[in-house]
Amino acid sequence: MPKALIDFLGYSIYFWAADGKEPIHIHVSKGAPQKDATKIWIKADGIELAHNNSQIPSKDLSQLLNFIEENREEVALTWLDIFKTAEYKR
Repeated sequence: MPKALIDFLGYSIYFWAADGKEPIHIHVSKGAPQKDATKIWIKADGIELAHNNSQIPSKDLSQLLNFIEENREEVALTWLDIFKTAEYKR
């Protein structure tokens, strides 16, 4: 079951319940959450696009990545609060 964080530009940004076994990341898709949606790693020094399986257009993807970068620490802290397993160094 996904844990929705926020909607931005009509895209859902979320975690999956089983994600806690992996490093911090989020998924992004338009409409209903998808198991293989666009995936973005959240790192202490920035973010990294793992893949764009949701085929988000480049203009939207650029805006989403900027938004996620600006809110990276909040996303990481939410992850830690939910999963209590990953490490995040500021």
